[in-house]
Amino acid sequence: MGNVFGRKTQPSRVTERDKAILQLKQQRDKLKQYQKKITFHMEKERLLAKQLLNDGKKEKALVLLKKTRYQDQLLNKAESQISNLEHMVQDIEFMQIEMKVIEGLKVGNDCLKSMQQMMSIEEVERILDETQESIEYQRQIDELLAGSLTQEDEDAVLAELEAITHEDVALPDIPNEPIPHVSKSAELEPGTEKKEAKSKPNREMLAA
Repeated sequence: MGNVFGRKTQPSRVTERDKAILQLKQQRDKLKQYQKKITFHMEKERLLAKQLLNDGKKEKALVLLKKTRYQDQLLNKAESQISNLEHMVQDIEFMQIEMKVIEGLKVGNDCLKSMQQMMSIEEVERILDETQESIEYQRQIDELLAGSLTQEDEDAVLAELEAITHEDVALPDIPNEPIPHVSKSAELEPGTEKKEAKSKPNREMLAA
């Protein structure tokens, strides 16, 4: 029916290793439950054997004690099997981690190989040679530019630089003549001189 409606079944994410771990854990849990059950019966039968001894039924008490002894041996075997199952589960889980690490290393190795194919040794050598040629070309240009001036020109430039460095800045001379005194009346009435100049001819005419 799923194919009729066009649905695709998704692949299960549970691997065989996951199933194996699950089965081991289930067996371990069953053994632990068996241990609890045997321990409960052993305690109950020990109490019953004690009661039989008090009642004087020694033979029956001995049979119960032998039974509890056998059950005790079964508990030890169950404990050993539980330990083995737990170790196996831990080994499988650790192996899964190691496999993931190996897969990661494989992916990294493939990536490095692809990068090395993109940049081969010959390509690296070619780039280094071109870089060295560019450096050598620039050095030759610098030498040509530096050699365009003679030694006399170099000395003249240095002498001019020294002269500019120690050249004194020329300041304007300070005048030695005294500054003329201006009266306050002249400062307050700037038109007084013009009035005196006009009145002087009038006085001369009157005198004549």
